[in-house]
Amino acid sequence: MIDIKSILAPSDFSTHAEHALKYAGELAKNLKAKMYVLHVAEYSNVGGDPDATELLIPNYIPELEKRGKDQLDQITRRLREVGVDAHSVFVAGRAYQDIARMAKELNVDLIVLGTHGRTGFSHLFFGSTAEKVVRLCPCPVLTVKHPDYASEKESKSNDATA
Repeated sequence: MIDIKSILAPSDFSTHAEHALKYAGELAKNLKAKMYVLHVAEYSNVGGDPDATELLIPNYIPELEKRGKDQLDQITRRLREVGVDAHSVFVAGRAYQDIARMAKELNVDLIVLGTHGRTGFSHLFFGSTAEKVVRLCPCPVLTVKHPDYASEKESKSNDATA
């Protein structure tokens, strides 16, 4: 029997992540599992080089962190109100790397992750956080696609053929 005692649910506060949180919350509630809601703050910088942290404008970082932590606290409060043993985790870094690191540190049994479903050039350029998490993480990863994305993609496909 598979025993899921803890679930990691990364969130970038997008509608895709919010949709995946519903799955994670229901699973955690039904399995009586502890749920960690993780937000990885990825700070942009001049030039777009993720390793050029010296170019960050430091005055904005505390404000961004406060907003991120507040959003995370709202999510965990909402989950606790419906009976989920939810805990928030906030880190700054690279999403896929820190999701994998926190999965190991927290010794989670499952990761529930929303996917943006990028394709084509945008997928090549930005890569897929979900894909990298699946490859790096020591535990199973459930990826959840937002239902509006599928119908939006189908609509664009139909428009192109018309």
